[in-house]
Amino acid sequence: MHFHIVTLFPDSFESYLGESIIKRAVLDKKIKVTFYNPRDFTKDKFKRVDQKPYGGGPGMVLEAESVLRAATKAIGRKNRRHVKVIFFEPGGTQFNTSYADKVSKQCKHIIMICGRYEGIDARVKKILRAEAVTVGPYTLTGGELPAMLVLDCVTRRLPGVLGSDKSVEERRVSSNEVYTRPEALHWKGKNYRVPKVLLSGNHNEIEKWKKCH
Repeated sequence: MHFHIVTLFPDSFESYLGESIIKRAVLDKKIKVTFYNPRDFTKDKFKRVDQKPYGGGPGMVLEAESVLRAATKAIGRKNRRHVKVIFFEPGGTQFNTSYADKVSKQCKHIIMICGRYEGIDARVKKILRAEAVTVGPYTLTGGELPAMLVLDCVTRRLPGVLGSDKSVEERRVSSNEVYTRPEALHWKGKNYRVPKVLLSGNHNEIEKWKKCH
């Protein structure tokens, strides 16, 4: 899987990509991540890529041309059947595990366009035939956090990333409650114990408990 991220702030991904499972996925060549900064594609000598919005309003809007050039570079000559172009916006399709599963199986390239300021010129989405996606009912400063969320959720569904397919939560009997040693935790004068059923060795009862918690 190749993630192509159009962003003004590629450095904001550095720490996240350099840790834990995602880092290992990159090193093992399970995924590849490439950044495209619109500032590198603008004709403005000062590398400016934002303009005042038509119709008035606060803030600035990212211009279409530099973002389109960056995204076009990412798309290249790839077969569009294997490419998913995502445009983050509040009114888009809700990103969830089903969406991640579908994308992980059907696509080889995911291009994510990260907005900033008051957003991106709406013509970008139309020209690229991008799918509007939202990660939740709230507003963020930019599209970088949503891009990390999508990258993480899709990556962990790729074969070999987690070591075992059973590690993907939706594919195993799991619980919101998990416990480890010590069996009895003494904290501020109170004892907190692991549920007895988990210590029983009765796998049928343990599975029933997991489904209910």
